[in-house]
Order: sequence, then C-alpha cells, then structure tokens
Amino acid sequence: MSPRPQPGREYVLTLSCPDSSGLVHAVSGFLVRNSGNILESQQFDDRLQDRFFMRVHFDVSDPNVDLENLRYRFGPVAQAHGITWTMADAATPTRTLIMVSRFGHCLNDLLFRRRTGALNIEIPAIVSNHRDFEGLAETYGIPFHHVPVTKDTKPEAEARLLELVRELDVDLVVLARYMQILSDDLCKQLDGRAINIHHSFLPSFKGARPYVQAHQRGVKLVGATAHYVTSDLDEGPIIEQDVVRVDHSRDPDDLVTIGRDVEAQVLARAVGWHCESRVLVNGSCTVVFR
Repeated sequence: MSPRPQPGREYVLTLSCPDSSGLVHAVSGFLVRNSGNILESQQFDDRLQDRFFMRVHFDVSDPNVDLENLRYRFGPVAQAHGITWTMADAATPTRTLIMVSRFGHCLNDLLFRRRTGALNIEIPAIVSNHRDFEGLAETYGIPFHHVPVTKDTKPEAEARLLELVRELDVDLVVLARYMQILSDDLCKQLDGRAINIHHSFLPSFKGARPYVQAHQRGVKLVGATAHYVTSDLDEGPIIEQDVVRVDHSRDPDDLVTIGRDVEAQVLARAVGWHCESRVLVNGSCTVVFR
C-alpha cells in the first residue's frame, strides 16, 4: 500500500482543456517554479473531441508554498491555455454524505472501508427514508437523519437534504441503494457531486425484483454500474462497472447475493477514485485515471 499523503505537502492537480502543444511543459514548468516534485502523472488526449486531460500528484518542498499560493499562481497558466482545473490537498478527506433505503450492503461496506482507512472520506451524516440502519449508524458514531419521502413531502425532503449538504459542508453525496428518484432541480444542484449505484441489467429488467426477472431469462452475467447522478435517470456519466459470470445452477437468491457483492465493490471503487480526484467528466463520459 502506498504511503498516506502528507497534509500540507502533497497536492493533486486535475485539468482539461482544448488540446494544443506545450500543455505538459506548461504544467511541469509551473511545478518547477513552485518547488514542486511530481509523484504521479497521468494524461489522456481525446482525439475524437480534441481535448486534453491530465492528473498530477505532486509534493512541495518549500514550506512557504501552500495550497492558496499554488492556486493563485496557477491561475495565469490556466487562463493562457483555456484550462478548466481543480487543485486539492491530497490528504484532505472528502466529506461524504451517504443516502440509503432498505438495502444496507453498500452502506455497510463504505462504513467499514472508512473505518479501516481504505477510503479517505469523512462521513458527517447518513440520510435515509427509513429507520432500518439507524442502529448501524449509531455503531459507527455517525449522525442518522430519518427523512421520510412521500409524493406529497418530496419537495420538503429534498430541501432538507440540501440543507444538510450546506450545513455539513458536504463534498460528495453517495446514493448507496437509495431507492428514490431525485428531482431534476436537485440533480442539477448536486451536479458532479453525487454518485449512484445500481445493477447492470438496465434497461432490460426494470422495476421490482430485477434478479428474479434476470433468472427467468437465464442471464449469464450479473453486474453493477456506478455513475454520476443526472436528471436522466440512471444514465449519468459512468465511473465504474464490473460483472460476474453465472450459470443455470444459480437460483434467484444466489443472483441477489452475487449482485450485492458486485454493487458494493463497484461503488467503493467509484467513491475512492472520485475522492482521489481520478475522475474527470468528459461530456457524457468520464476519464478515469486509475
């Protein structure tokens, strides 16, 4: 396992811009001028869209150079090349609010990975439209907010969610099998800051009991998809997917168990990559620097 980033010493720069010559030189030159040393660098040139993407993890030896200085000094470089960019302290945990309904496998997995240090996140709150996992949240010492949702109370429930996002300074919202459709307005307000997980049978087996439907059709692959939330239901930019091969010997309960395992793993990878600034949105797709 790689050493943990040093707070106030290690940073991650991500950027995208129209492709042109001299971009790597511009970034590396900026780092040299600011006592930066590259620890990891990845780049991708999307030739179809004529767009350049880059992620640089670096440290700084000068104790007088901090994140504020770096952001200020990179501004002119970005402006000169039409760069859209972010820069963050690599050690800072991502403040992550988790939403769940009545399937707790993804929630439990994220909580465990957080406790063991496998995910560099802070979880200031868990929000649910049911009380099933209130005890689990208490076990981990995390505040649990029961926000019931009905057709009539949906606007108030979403307003409460946004209130929590603002009050708790939340960076990321994770729908860990939260079985409510978010409004278009809420999706827009959480654009690029909300990740959802679902089985990969869509659009084939919609609605209730998808694994039973899949079993009846004799599927050979069980999978999961993690993606950013958009107003297009389950069609946001995909971050990660995985599949497991199955056969006729598996009954519907087996498929559910296998599917839950895949969902938990795929969601954990997606959350981890997002929190490490490894995911850049490219239109309706993503660039993932794993």
